[in-house]
Amino acid sequence: MASPKSLRTPCFYAGEHYVMAESMGHLLFQLMASIRREVESRMAEHGLTDAQWKPLLMLKMGRAGTAFELAREMCVDAGAMTRMLDRLEAKGLIARVRSDTDRRVVNVQLTAEGEAVVEYVPHVLAAVNNDFLRGFNKQEWTQLKDFLQRMLLNGQAMQADGEKDAA
Repeated sequence: MASPKSLRTPCFYAGEHYVMAESMGHLLFQLMASIRREVESRMAEHGLTDAQWKPLLMLKMGRAGTAFELAREMCVDAGAMTRMLDRLEAKGLIARVRSDTDRRVVNVQLTAEGEAVVEYVPHVLAAVNNDFLRGFNKQEWTQLKDFLQRMLLNGQAMQADGEKDAA
């Protein structure tokens, strides 16, 4: 008898005929690597590495305000984030400021120079995305985003199922 999961899951791939180069995971990985290389190349024009522009943008967007929050948002360990913040501070892009309300908390803030540099980041990201979408029309772009979001939801559902099974 077939399991309920196999009834819901289409079979676009078969192990006996699996070709890695045609795998969506492989293609998405290759695409992300290519996008990352292009973003890194264009960010270098503004004196930023791939690892440096991300915390600056997180701070600008208000998604994080401490080293711990930045590490969590970016899925890196706290030690690596501390070292990155040391480099950004040495470049004069961020400042660490002890909280007035809780002396244990050190907030991370953009300096005036950091504010000026981070203004370029969304423009670089938009340009790279647009260049990778060359030849797409608006409907295809919308459809691609919808497909990717649906795949993300599928992944979240699988993770939630796995967590239920583990509990």
